[in-house]
Amino acid sequence: MTKGRKTTFEERIEIASYCISHDYNYAETAEKFCVSYQQARNYTVKCENGGIDALQDNRGKRKPEATLTEIERLRAELKLEKAKRQKAEMEASFLKKLNEIERRRG
Repeated sequence: MTKGRKTTFEERIEIASYCISHDYNYAETAEKFCVSYQQARNYTVKCENGGIDALQDNRGKRKPEATLTEIERLRAELKLEKAKRQKAEMEASFLKKLNEIERRRG
């Protein structure tokens, strides 16, 4: 069993096209490109179902605001407001504790 490795977008395209052109021989593809069997299969399936763009790695990237639905946009705004409120509560709590400590000292 070959351990998987990181691949670039161009490599994923090459792996998927090679596998498709060689009658979906995932084992041969995995051995040739030094990737795991599962990676070769995943790239091929993604390429067939979603096209070449599906092979792009979008983890950790935000969606452009233009593509967000109204519900997604409202959820993002709500999340920001909750974070602001929590920060304000933490600051108030800190200042309260600081005032208490200063009163004890003198």
